[in-house]
Amino acid sequence: MCDYSLHAVATRPAEVGETIVTTTFRGTSTRGFASEADLSVAVCLLPGTELAFADNVRYDNRWIWTRTVNSRVGKFGKIDPHIPDRHHDAIEFPDGKYVLVTQLVEGQRATVLQLPVTQPVVEREHKPQIIADSRSPIAPLPTG
Repeated sequence: MCDYSLHAVATRPAEVGETIVTTTFRGTSTRGFASEADLSVAVCLLPGTELAFADNVRYDNRWIWTRTVNSRVGKFGKIDPHIPDRHHDAIEFPDGKYVLVTQLVEGQRATVLQLPVTQPVVEREHKPQIIADSRSPIAPLPTG
């Protein structure tokens, strides 16, 4: 999914194995992910999508200084969904910390490792298994 502020930007879903790059989309102040081939189209991630960044992740709070997360892997998710008109897209890192996608420094590359399962696994129907011919009686086992 893409953040609320990208409704005016063309979007498409992420694909496993593709390299995406952080960018600021034209006409917005929002950062997000785009394909290296077309920076004008936002690549949308589903919560649970796993990413591997080329380098340790860098982010800022729109200040001069950037910070670095000492991790190159993360999982896409949503934070504070109950608060309207706010960025919710975030990357969760193995230490449990989150960074908003819109705070990621531009130009960082990540590979989509795995997409989440979007459809429940259908449980198999348990049908009784015939283990003996119904025409021949089954003798009880001897006890004793």
